Amino acid sequence: MTFEQLGVNKDFVKALTEMKIINPTPIQSEVIPLLLHADTDLVGQAQTGTGKTAAFGLPLLHRISAKHKVIQVLILCPTRELGQQIAKQLFKFTKYSDKIFTESVYGGAPIENQISALRRPTHIVVATPGRLIDLMKRKALDLSNVQTVVLDEADEMLTMGFKKDLDIILGSLPNAQNKWLFSATMPEGIRQIIKKHLSPKAHYIEISKRDKVNKNIDHQFLICEEMDKFHVLLQMINSERKNRGIIFCRTKTAAQTLAKQLIAKNISADAIHGDLKQIERDKVMRAFKNESLQILVATDLAARGLDIDDLAYVVHYQLPDKEEYYTHRSGRTARAGKKGISLALVNTQETKQIRFFEKALGIAFSQIRPIK
Repeated sequence: MTFEQLGVNKDFVKALTEMKIINPTPIQSEVIPLLLHADTDLVGQAQTGTGKTAAFGLPLLHRISAKHKVIQVLILCPTRELGQQIAKQLFKFTKYSDKIFTESVYGGAPIENQISALRRPTHIVVATPGRLIDLMKRKALDLSNVQTVVLDEADEMLTMGFKKDLDIILGSLPNAQNKWLFSATMPEGIRQIIKKHLSPKAHYIEISKRDKVNKNIDHQFLICEEMDKFHVLLQMINSERKNRGIIFCRTKTAAQTLAKQLIAKNISADAIHGDLKQIERDKVMRAFKNESLQILVATDLAARGLDIDDLAYVVHYQLPDKEEYYTHRSGRTARAGKKGISLALVNTQETKQIRFFEKALGIAFSQIRPIK
């Protein structure tokens, strides 16, 4: 089905077409008709990269009264980058519609500037939970007119210690007729939030594992010893000399060390990890987005919400612990209908993890050989 057949307004469809978003993803096909036509609570289980922003973003934009200049929608997410990405997407969706104003608020930035921005007409607030609590304590925003609240990547918000904040926020939205929660996994903490704050009649939608991974990604693995891994990585980078990519490590120490090793080899690289101050993080991301950096070395949590165009490849320098992290990592490439490579550097024992990912995610890896 097309977006128009799903019931999406022609003005939004025109913007989607311009963004080269033509065919709805499985979660968009399931969620959009449901959320367009009735007030309801929803639990959607789906990974990053499956099109969740449009799945909830298009229905909530239909619900906004542009003339009514109060906050009508609240979107909660775990990181600054994801919040900015969601706000940017919503802005693009409304290119040909009535003006709908979104503000993104998050920690690590001056709160006074955000308070000032919220004094302007605002229909949608995208927030990290901690910063929203701070703004609520200062009475810097009025949430009494919020009709729809969205929790995006709810499990990540729990991992980052936001459960108490989420309970406070959800408990302070008595007029919200729609609570939409999206999560890659359903740990006990998420089930508690659903039971406490969502209707017992909430709809549950789970996207099958075989639909979770972008079909335009070429999944590869290369077997090498630990001592040879850096040499193999250099060969990969040199073979993709004109292209940019992200290299994933499990720990911030490994990410920092690898970035230093690459810089020593005259490769324009830098690392992004949890220990960076926000101003340092922003500096690295600006350099990568404006293409003065070729390589970004990242940890899983630090890379949440990154939306960077034209990344040719990702490399798993260290395999992730969980299948959803593999989906998230590999989903940084092959965006907007383009093709990309996801290469895992593994030892012989780790091939078992590769087979697990194949089975769990319904994908196929091809083995490639190191260049002699």
